[in-house]
Amino acid sequence: MKTISISNDIVPIGEFKTSISKRFKNLQNTGHPLIITQNGKPAGVLLSPTEYDDLVYRKSFLDSVERGISDADSGRTYSTGEMKAKLSDPRNKR
Repeated sequence: MKTISISNDIVPIGEFKTSISKRFKNLQNTGHPLIITQNGKPAGVLLSPTEYDDLVYRKSFLDSVERGISDADSGRTYSTGEMKAKLSDPRNKR
């Protein structure tokens, strides 16, 4: 994710409303996320579709790794021999 420029990438909602087209073009050109504030507090973040997809993919990958670590810690694992047997069974049933 691109770093946030405090002076350019944080904008009040009123300013965002009046320059929405410009903000979208800037987002597409720079890839910088835009933080939209309301009453001086962060209210939303605008990301490019590519950046959003990347974040979703990374989250999914990290969740998968976390599940794998949890399974290993809990003893829910297979030996190499057990795994080979599990993988060869469906092939023999065809």
